[in-house]
Amino acid sequence: MAGKPRVVVEAPSILGLFPKGVETLPDALLAAGLAQRLNARRAGRVEPPPYDPQRDPDTLLLNPQGLAEYAVALADTVGALVDDGAFPVVLGGDCSIVLGNLLALRRRGRYGLLFLDGHADFYQPEAEPNGEAASMDLAFATGRGPTIVTDIEGRRPLVRDEDVVVWGRRDAAVAAEYGSQRVEDTPIRLIDLDAVRARGPAAAAAEAVSDLARADLEGFWIHLDADVLDDAVMPAVDYRMPDGLTWDELATVLRAGVDSGRAVGINITVFNPRLDPDGSIARTLTDVLVRGLHV
Repeated sequence: MAGKPRVVVEAPSILGLFPKGVETLPDALLAAGLAQRLNARRAGRVEPPPYDPQRDPDTLLLNPQGLAEYAVALADTVGALVDDGAFPVVLGGDCSIVLGNLLALRRRGRYGLLFLDGHADFYQPEAEPNGEAASMDLAFATGRGPTIVTDIEGRRPLVRDEDVVVWGRRDAAVAAEYGSQRVEDTPIRLIDLDAVRARGPAAAAAEAVSDLARADLEGFWIHLDADVLDDAVMPAVDYRMPDGLTWDELATVLRAGVDSGRAVGINITVFNPRLDPDGSIARTLTDVLVRGLHV
């Protein structure tokens, strides 16, 4: 939580996307000094199984078995750190790594999820054009989808709908166009980009954190997809959309989560260093993460 030591875990899985650069996210942020500036110990690297580019005919997913196996391996590492009183900072990889982090917490009790993402990641396999779990991870985490990725260790759901806040999402029109199931029709709390702007980032962050700091939750995990940021400042993602958060707005919501004393860890995903040839975006992202996560 706020005063817990930061420990970096490298989780360079692209099982839910494709191997075109996000797997180098840990290298880029570590080279930019993230671990040193957080005074964080490095706890090593959880390597994913081999990537299979063929879509599974039964589940319509890429790498369904690999996703399930990786979730268990990552949960083992992250859970041990949580038990040791650390605050894991998990560097992905694509968004599917959130499953392993939530599995670690689900093994230990009831936790919430602060989901910072430009997309709701709520597609069903039939509607996701490429079978990419990175577009379906929130659906899987809340128990929607093929059993192999939704009922890992018999623990469906990894997080309950009422224990999730989606913050900063802006893909509603695109998701509707592709036929995604609607996060709006569930008990999941949605504070989309328009709501963040209408309420102001500090008030919107406080609202989200207050919802996740309830007494019936033991804490909450933070999922950060870099595409929650404005495309003008974060073009180094593979699926770009106009608009998004400013760097300061991201720092505000991260700081609110950490200062609550109830956040237990974070994963950072989808930033693609191959689209940042001079390293300037990695350096700025590191600056903002330090502002938001420093003890």
